[in-house]
Amino acid sequence: MRSSPSPWTGRRRHGLVALLTTCALLCAGLFTTTGVAGAREAAWTPKPSPMTTPWTNQVPVDNPLPEYPRPQLTRSDWVNLNGVWDFAVTAADAGQPGSFPDQIRVPFVAESALSGIQRKITQNDKLWYKRTFTVPSAWNGRRVQLNFGASDWRTTVWVNGQQAGAVHSGGYDAFTYDITPLLNGGGTNTIVVSVWDPSETGSQAVGKQRIRDVAPHPGGGIFYTAASGIWQTVWLEPTAPAHITRLDMVPNLTNNSLKVTVRGAGTSGHSARVTVSTGGTTVGSATGPVGGEFSVPIPNPRLWSPEDPFLYDVRAELVSGTAVADSVGSYTGMRSVSVAKVDGVMRTLLNGRFVFQTGTLDQGYWPDGIYTAPSDAALKYDLQKHKDLGFNMVRKHIKVEPQRWFYWADRLGLLVWQDMPSMDLRTPDAAARVQWEAEYDRIIDQHRSSPSVVMWVNQNEGWGQYDQARIADEVKAYDSSRLVNNMSGVNCCGSVDGGNGDVIDNHIYVGPGVTTPTATRAAVLGEFGGLGFKVPGHEWYPGGGFSYEDQPSIAALNNRFVGLIDSIRELQMPAGLSASVYTEITDVENEANGLLTYDRQVVKVDQARVKAANQALIEASRNPAPPVTLPVNQYKSLRVTTPGHTNKYLRHKDGSAFTEVVDANSTSLLKNDATWKIVPGLADTRCYSFESRNFPGQYLRHRDFRVHKEGGDGSALFKADATWCAVRGSGGVRLSAYNFPGQYLRHYQSELWLATPGGSHAWDNPNTFAEDTTWSVENPWAP
Repeated sequence: MRSSPSPWTGRRRHGLVALLTTCALLCAGLFTTTGVAGAREAAWTPKPSPMTTPWTNQVPVDNPLPEYPRPQLTRSDWVNLNGVWDFAVTAADAGQPGSFPDQIRVPFVAESALSGIQRKITQNDKLWYKRTFTVPSAWNGRRVQLNFGASDWRTTVWVNGQQAGAVHSGGYDAFTYDITPLLNGGGTNTIVVSVWDPSETGSQAVGKQRIRDVAPHPGGGIFYTAASGIWQTVWLEPTAPAHITRLDMVPNLTNNSLKVTVRGAGTSGHSARVTVSTGGTTVGSATGPVGGEFSVPIPNPRLWSPEDPFLYDVRAELVSGTAVADSVGSYTGMRSVSVAKVDGVMRTLLNGRFVFQTGTLDQGYWPDGIYTAPSDAALKYDLQKHKDLGFNMVRKHIKVEPQRWFYWADRLGLLVWQDMPSMDLRTPDAAARVQWEAEYDRIIDQHRSSPSVVMWVNQNEGWGQYDQARIADEVKAYDSSRLVNNMSGVNCCGSVDGGNGDVIDNHIYVGPGVTTPTATRAAVLGEFGGLGFKVPGHEWYPGGGFSYEDQPSIAALNNRFVGLIDSIRELQMPAGLSASVYTEITDVENEANGLLTYDRQVVKVDQARVKAANQALIEASRNPAPPVTLPVNQYKSLRVTTPGHTNKYLRHKDGSAFTEVVDANSTSLLKNDATWKIVPGLADTRCYSFESRNFPGQYLRHRDFRVHKEGGDGSALFKADATWCAVRGSGGVRLSAYNFPGQYLRHYQSELWLATPGGSHAWDNPNTFAEDTTWSVENPWAP
């Protein structure tokens, strides 16, 4: 594993970071310990956070998020402008205010406690930021770039009273201004920034943001507090007149090379040189045209995967003759992503092999910073918890994180499904479509070199949907190295499937349900689960939380969750499912269905048990067990395998199913009642139905959880209820309901029930659940 590409490597210890950062800023002449800046920072205080994360009180006042913010394009010389800025709010149509009466801690949004403002912002407001800086004398003769990680939504920047470039419209992509012509030579410079954010009242990409009170409140559903203004790091860096602006890298495993495109500004007469190394040893190097694709050989590449997230170091240079005009650091991972048929089923492949992708829905919200994690350690924490819980994938839902989040995903080894944040739920007009697609392209450009990103998710559940097929084709053409999901949740909420892309994606709550691959698309479960448990003392709005299925206890939550994962391993994956996304990694505001609480203080589930279930699922995809088959058109008897009851058999009596002791001395009626003809499933011939020996045409079926022997009406519902899919059990076979996968035929107090692992009914009791749902197929008592 490579070390961090940041020039601040080795300084990331809380006390040392603060000390060195303060020293660097003092030496650069950017801040003083006395005067106006010092007084302003001394006067600033955060607001009380509705919930406190482990990092809430560790955020420095004057230099929050001190890490270099762009790990795949690094330079050693830079200055962080995060910290306390002067701040004002005016009417949306107002000009620059005469005074800035408040102070805000950048880069936390105005709605957040960590910003020190914590007020509701609406479409009628405009945010204003102001601060001063001086350019270090060592930068003389170089261009000065002013960089914004992200600002939501329409951002205008002035330096020394002159507008810096064009207005930027977009809430999730980085932007840069060359401010060299606007600077006061050697003197104090003033930055003023205005941001207007209409949130859901506008027509831009907004994700799950909604304008509402910033204090915890009831309701809210699956939408959350808006986040307005600057929300990612702002920084300065010097560059040469000829400099690199972007580095696109695409691994090519077919010929063991890295395809690279070095993009730049002022590069006439220059060429690009890219060197790939590991541990200080060069692996491959190549020179090519700036702006044109060329390949760097990487012989015998060590492949990147969640189990081995190996990263190569990359150095890109602009050269003219023997002179190097610019040099940037980066990194890459060698891996491939594709879809192809495996044993006749369309599957998602990583490095040419099917590996089941098990992950969670990750909203990326924080109770103290809302859109901005309080620290880099916090940003890493959620991803590390995915690894600790055995997941190998994360779906970043309706939000795009800072580039350091992608760095941690790359370094820790998590497959990332990246959603394009949606517009509001209404159908967008022509101007909104142009804006949304332009921002999507910029987002793809900024993250196209990250090895962790394996899928672009274009739209979700029909929110603001339009031109699904066209967009999927265009995204695939724009980045052919990744999978494309034209619509996550095509079965939900009025969404329309574009019919193309690499996957077909269902949302099923609680699920897992059935998602079937097609001839051209792999099947994925884009959302399922939503199991809820509220932890007292760790609720955003006490008593106001909701989930898709509340659990009465932590034990019940563990049993139910592991039951869902086991069901996917036993049933959905063998039937064709390639990936699943559990809702969700943390509680979010009034959503209480996280595996962790919203404040990240409590991991609700048994971490070791969840990890084991996920690892078993992944391993089963790599080394699938042969399918369980039963003898069809033959009479058999089903014996109980639960210790102490192994002399009992499944029989029908008065139209219902029971277990009863059967032996050689039993009556002929009992022997007949305990004999079943195994036939191809009435609803699906890949599964089975059980026909009564002495009542031909009547079958074992579930109805309202109880299991009966019935003739039925030939309807699709009856056929589904009377169809059972065979799953391997310890010492026998388990029978799962065809139309309720993951619910099993179980004997409980001698009665037959449809039982759910971790369910809330008496017959779902976890004691001897596996044994009670496992049956031995024996010779028939009545041949």
